[in-house]
Amino acid sequence: MKNQKNSMISTRRQFLVQSSLGAAALAVGRVTHAVPAEASPLKVSLAEWTLVRDLRNGKIDHLDFAKIASDHGILAVEYVNQFFMDKAKDTAYLGEMKRRAADLGVTSVLIMCDREGDLGDSNLTKRLKTVDNHRKWIDAATVLGCHSIRVNARSTGTWSEQVKLAADGLGRLTEFGVGQGINVIVENHGGLSSNADWLAEVISTVDHPLCGTLPDTGNFKVNDSESYDSYRGVRKLMKWAKGVSIKDRVWDDRLGASEMDFERMLKIVLDAGYRGYCGIEFGGFAGLNQSRTRIERAIEVITS
Repeated sequence: MKNQKNSMISTRRQFLVQSSLGAAALAVGRVTHAVPAEASPLKVSLAEWTLVRDLRNGKIDHLDFAKIASDHGILAVEYVNQFFMDKAKDTAYLGEMKRRAADLGVTSVLIMCDREGDLGDSNLTKRLKTVDNHRKWIDAATVLGCHSIRVNARSTGTWSEQVKLAADGLGRLTEFGVGQGINVIVENHGGLSSNADWLAEVISTVDHPLCGTLPDTGNFKVNDSESYDSYRGVRKLMKWAKGVSIKDRVWDDRLGASEMDFERMLKIVLDAGYRGYCGIEFGGFAGLNQSRTRIERAIEVITS
């Protein structure tokens, strides 16, 4: 009789747990995977910039980022330093970020770093200051368990002058990251960095295994009079890619923007031999499930 009673309690507990999980899934929209995560050659992560509007207006708290990703079936996150700008050296805060992600089984992939100066500044003192400003984010990435920090390669001057200056700043920062095994990766993020030929030359000049790229499919507008074809640009930068940022719009060589062909773009990524995370950076909070599904379905099609 006692064993029968225990069995009934155990069955009821399982029912309650399953019911709770089902209710949670319905609360955020049905979470389904077109490709089982363990079977896919590419994995989906969530770039925090996707939630920028809700983070800035206070609807979402940065510390809840990992939970939001998990609630939408995404088990890897890419942080943006702007949302915890004063916490890079706050070990308690970083520890809380790490704990929350770990409790949910969420992997911390990288930190996108902005507002720390120009790594290609023509003034040596300012360039060195920028390098120093980024060091704390390498330390923070180490604490969080990230493999990279994403930086910008802004500079001024002629093409070749900017190559030299950006490569100098990147090289200095990369050497700092060596001891901790943290990659320093550059996104095509406006200016000459959105010209894949220029960025490829910069990375080739640095010539270090820990200095790579974060190709962003939608960031190939150089300025108001120039753009670089997104498909060609991603193909050019994949040689050094440590991550990939996915947007739903692409550029041609004539300042024309259009909807991205997900299958075409992700085939370029796969054909380059890349096997890692593709970060969602479009659709906003409301569209997270749809954004994830579009990527997963494209992966399923090109790998079937």
